[in-house]
Amino acid sequence: MLRLLIPVVDSGGAVQAARHAAFLYLEHCVSEVELLEVLEPIDEGRAAAFHSRSALRRHEKHIMLDALIQTCSVLEDAGVPYKWKRVFGHGARAIAAYAAKTQPDVVVIDASHFGFFRRLTMLAGLWRVTTRPVTMVH
Repeated sequence: MLRLLIPVVDSGGAVQAARHAAFLYLEHCVSEVELLEVLEPIDEGRAAAFHSRSALRRHEKHIMLDALIQTCSVLEDAGVPYKWKRVFGHGARAIAAYAAKTQPDVVVIDASHFGFFRRLTMLAGLWRVTTRPVTMVH
């Protein structure tokens, strides 16, 4: 039985990855799913020059919470047992560091809402820094 790690990296959520995990769970291939909410550093963008860091972080948490709720509802509807964790850092590096610590069998990325360039950089970044298998669904 597989243990899956599904990162939620932006406001698009990871609904397609959760649907894939639910299908695998119903086929008795998955035993556990872990959702990883990745919050990027807020002090590196242009918005930090015009808004307070606390206001930016509150806004980001609110947007990411909506994405996480959508993703969790797919898993809950299918009866999939899951855990949730929040980490701070740059996308691929934060995911790879967490995957190295928890050792999931597969990292499943939802790329359905990524553009071509973002999909390519995310996948290349993960393949470069992680030893875990990475699957992108779209």
